[in-house]
Amino acid sequence: MQQAADILVRFGERVRELRKKRDLSQEAFAAECGMDRTYMGGIERGERNVALRNIQRIAETLDLTVAQLMRGV
Repeated sequence: MQQAADILVRFGERVRELRKKRDLSQEAFAAECGMDRTYMGGIERGERNVALRNIQRIAETLDLTVAQLMRGV
């Protein structure tokens, strides 16, 4: 199960990196995604196993494809 946790952390780090590049607070970004700020915080810390629909919402909010979002994860 260690490998699964690693991908959650890597995904969260990627989301945080891209959010910060757009100069968005976690709260503002979560609102744009239609998600709760605490849920987004859990994603960025690698604590949440994110559903595909939510991954798509995150990618769309960042004006990326899912493939672009997942690059390097």
